[in-house]
Amino acid sequence: MGGDTTEQTPALIPVPSAQPVTLSEVLLDDAPGALWARFRFVAPEIAKDGDPDARAADIDYLCTEVAVPYLRLYEIAPERVVISLSDRVLPFGSSEPEATQFFETYRVENNACVWEGF
Repeated sequence: MGGDTTEQTPALIPVPSAQPVTLSEVLLDDAPGALWARFRFVAPEIAKDGDPDARAADIDYLCTEVAVPYLRLYEIAPERVVISLSDRVLPFGSSEPEATQFFETYRVENNACVWEGF
């Protein structure tokens, strides 16, 4: 008897823009000198969406509705939370000229994401 060889498809996360978004990985990183939690999402259609307000709403939503519950569940208290959207899976720290990527940084206060604009 053979084992199950089907790959699991990542679950789509409903976001305000209704574009397809999946969680690629969560990285805990203390290289900046404090603990940062990096939530990396793949949104293949992000390059097609030219609306920065829709993109910002999606990123805010992912912080509040995905990152904060995750941090509570695993009792993680990072200094910062980084939400990234990319149109493709990329290894952390790498870039491709044809890839579209967006990042926002937050701090979490009282279970809410507070944007850290730089």
